[in-house]
Amino acid sequence: MTKTAVAQRANVSLPTVNRILSGKERMPTVPNLHAIAKALGVVVRIGATIEIEEPQSADEYRRTQARSKAKKLMHMVQGTMSLEDQAVDQHTIDAMIEDATHELLKANRRLWGA
Repeated sequence: MTKTAVAQRANVSLPTVNRILSGKERMPTVPNLHAIAKALGVVVRIGATIEIEEPQSADEYRRTQARSKAKKLMHMVQGTMSLEDQAVDQHTIDAMIEDATHELLKANRRLWGA
């Protein structure tokens, strides 16, 4: 994922993301840290000690994002097909989602965009 995509997903400015991820931001705000961590699929706990938990690997996170985006795309296609009286069964939809997931994983740029 590019820093631009992180900034968009976190709703934080790109310069802020650059400063925080490079370590140049000495006192980042908790909301900014939380937003960036969430955009990256990471849980950060701040207390007496700082804990960082990666709930899933980077590959799993990419696959989750690809599957989510594929489902959205297939629901749009299914909606259009229903309007045209050409709806398909759930098994076909599942296969289409799996195919779209694989295609999105191959094209990393489309994966993180809007």
